[in-house]
Amino acid sequence: MNRSFSRFLYRCAHGLVARGVIGMRRSSDHVIVLGASVAGLLAARILADHFQRVTIVERDALPPPGQHRKGVPQGRHLHGLHPRGREILDELFTGFTADVTAAGAVCCDVLADARWQFSGYLLRQRHAGLPALLASRPFLEGHLRERVFGLSRVSVLERCSVVGLLAASAGREVTGARVSDPAGNLTAIDADLVVDATGRGSRTPRWLSELGYQVPVQDRVEIGLGYSSRTYRLRPGAMGSDHLILTTGTLANPRFGALAATEGGRHILTLGGICGAYPPTDPAGFAQFFSALPTGDIAAAVAGAEPLDAPVRFRFPVSTRNRYERLREFPAGLLVTGDAVCSFNPIYGQGMTVAAMQALALRRYVTADRAAAPPRFFKDIARVIDVPWDIAVGADLAFPQVPGPRSAKVRLVNAYLPKLHAAAADDSRLALSLVRVIGLKDRPERLLGPCHLLRVLRGNLRRLARHGP
Repeated sequence: MNRSFSRFLYRCAHGLVARGVIGMRRSSDHVIVLGASVAGLLAARILADHFQRVTIVERDALPPPGQHRKGVPQGRHLHGLHPRGREILDELFTGFTADVTAAGAVCCDVLADARWQFSGYLLRQRHAGLPALLASRPFLEGHLRERVFGLSRVSVLERCSVVGLLAASAGREVTGARVSDPAGNLTAIDADLVVDATGRGSRTPRWLSELGYQVPVQDRVEIGLGYSSRTYRLRPGAMGSDHLILTTGTLANPRFGALAATEGGRHILTLGGICGAYPPTDPAGFAQFFSALPTGDIAAAVAGAEPLDAPVRFRFPVSTRNRYERLREFPAGLLVTGDAVCSFNPIYGQGMTVAAMQALALRRYVTADRAAAPPRFFKDIARVIDVPWDIAVGADLAFPQVPGPRSAKVRLVNAYLPKLHAAAADDSRLALSLVRVIGLKDRPERLLGPCHLLRVLRGNLRRLARHGP
């Protein structure tokens, strides 16, 4: 190969890197994951199969399983792991469900052992064949940490912060990160790939701007959510054979509540409201709030229970989605995942499951070609996010208090869903289809198929004949 042709190939390769079409391989075979969040832990698990070294940089001191940490303020509240998320955890960590169940988590059928109350209707219970995993966030996240930190290729830098990125090729390729230790000392750490899993506080948009790139457009839904939680020890048999009661808000009463079993024989009750209708944190006000929910099942279950702590509150003003997939250019050697890309309204319990689904997208990305362009990864996870984002945003926009445009599709679906809920109170097949969509096992379009539409129509006509208009 002559020298002029070699220079030509180099210029072509450099131009492709500059446009984010390919990434230049280096020799370190090292990845840095920013944040020991659930998304960060799952990313580290995937990357440990493809790189010799994976370093997780976490600003918190990491406690044992079951103990709260500062960087997860919502950790004291009820969390959900949908059936699809639990399946992925079992795929990535052999025997995960069995291990955490043996350690105290509750595994139950998502429909037979749960009361789903939508639009004031209780879905008809039946065996769904979809195991649900109920545990507190600190318990679940702690066991994930133990599994990931037990991998020989993974190490963690606790109480350290990333203060910036290292870049080459005039900012067109990220080559590592600058890390500050607990004493404030700075270290430059080289890496083939940096994965940002730092959540809603992600600084990637700022770093992109500093490198000369456009920042992603951000979709926002101002939900104005506030919720409070308290842990109880219920009296024996208070929930019958059920392990979960979920009561959603109605247009007339936009309050919700969820009571779920968790490890150690305890139950967590999370109450919430939107646009300023927040549950109080004083015990009397907290009790008054759950007594005014659209149905009385939670109040009946908590009657006579022993409170184990005081109510604690959390505010979630806005759902956000950073549209990285729409950027025309992006530096090689950098990816973003988890809440740093999309932070959902937490009442739908989608965050951990979507993080797990993004981890599978990351596996496809690094398996196909380690030097592949970041835009391909962002387009892949955009397809992962689209469905749960549409579910959550569409449900939020059912409430007139929530600002935002309502497309014809959103208005149609929000008019249809209460009819579906009413029919599913008597039709176990509809109930199963609904929880499969909620659990991210099936796409929402399934609920609009001809068979389902016919069953909804028949169900509502039968209810009308029995109960009148």
